[in-house]
Amino acid sequence: MKKMPRLALVLIIIFANIAADQITKVIARAQIEYNETINVIGDYLIFTKVENTGAFLGMGSELSPFLRTTLLLILPLAVMIGVFVYILRTKDLTNISLWGLSFIVGGGIGNLFDRIVYGSVTDMIFLDFQFAHTGIFNVADMSVMVGTGLILFEQFFPKKKDTPAISEE
Repeated sequence: MKKMPRLALVLIIIFANIAADQITKVIARAQIEYNETINVIGDYLIFTKVENTGAFLGMGSELSPFLRTTLLLILPLAVMIGVFVYILRTKDLTNISLWGLSFIVGGGIGNLFDRIVYGSVTDMIFLDFQFAHTGIFNVADMSVMVGTGLILFEQFFPKKKDTPAISEE
């Protein structure tokens, strides 16, 4: 079986993350009322729709329009472009780093798309484990977290380097 070209793999990962995010948001916008609570798995997994004009947990939603545009649109767009260029130019990335960074770019673009098109990000997933719970988030946020988790995993559990060959002289 022939190996997939690197660029194709990166684009597939990025677009798959964007598609999963946008499809779930379209469904949430059409099927869930604002602040409606739908218990999916007891009280542990709940769907509820909110529009987030800020960043993580609504932070920054009170900023002036100029600052919000700068910090939540322009800066993230520059970072996503920078990471994408880094992925393309850095040929010695491990597969884990390649996947992780691609997930981060896909998730970032998913939320940027919402900010540009709708002026806010649609969030709809809430986890409550009784002893701890999340804020309300979406699939793009999960993509960024999975990507970050992959990068952290690789940092804490690096691949063992091959031992250099001993020359017989």
